[in-house]
Amino acid sequence: MTATRPQDDQENDSMTAPERLMKISRDIAVLSEGVNIIAVSKTFSSESIKPVLSAGHRIFGENRVQEASEKWPDLKKSYPDTELHLIGALQSNKAAQAVALFDVIHSLDRIKLARGLAEEMKRQDRRLKILVQVNTGEEDQKSGISPEETVEFVSTCRAELGLNIVGLMCLPPQQDVAGPHFALLQKLSQQCEAPLLSMGMSGDYEEAIKFGATHIRLGTAIFGPRTPMPAH
Repeated sequence: MTATRPQDDQENDSMTAPERLMKISRDIAVLSEGVNIIAVSKTFSSESIKPVLSAGHRIFGENRVQEASEKWPDLKKSYPDTELHLIGALQSNKAAQAVALFDVIHSLDRIKLARGLAEEMKRQDRRLKILVQVNTGEEDQKSGISPEETVEFVSTCRAELGLNIVGLMCLPPQQDVAGPHFALLQKLSQQCEAPLLSMGMSGDYEEAIKFGATHIRLGTAIFGPRTPMPAH
């Protein structure tokens, strides 16, 4: 995890979300080309999101289908070129809603969900980009395909269901050094010929970029501290 100096904290506190995003974009450009910043807007209101959209950013992430469905239909009407990513766990019974609203799904982790997504995309005549979530830490409480099963799972989703599997995603265990998990995901990505790598968040995105991240998921680094999520 990259340490943040106190003066950096004070500077960030005084900046707007678009200003934070611009600063991060400049910092990332020094590290690597072609890294996409997913502005994770979960728990943030439409009014918090609009300034970032107005500044020209178009890639956003949400964790929950229900919350996204309350904010993004209207926002997408105003900004139709927005690319909306689902980065949280997806229940099979929400597949229809997810396919209708999102453009990219990062959390495919089981064959039942794969079948549901394939059916809904055919029914709605949509072809989303899909990333498979890999449980690199093999944690019992966390979603994701085990590393050993990833290559076969991706192959099945493509060959039998026709899914557009374009990459892999991981969430390293909080207590672990993230680097080895990013390295494992990079290796699996090459084996699967799935080039997009969704890894790295506000605390470790610089490390993720070293291992080839193509998409980093930044929430508080852009929008500031979150308020508790309301219950639905």
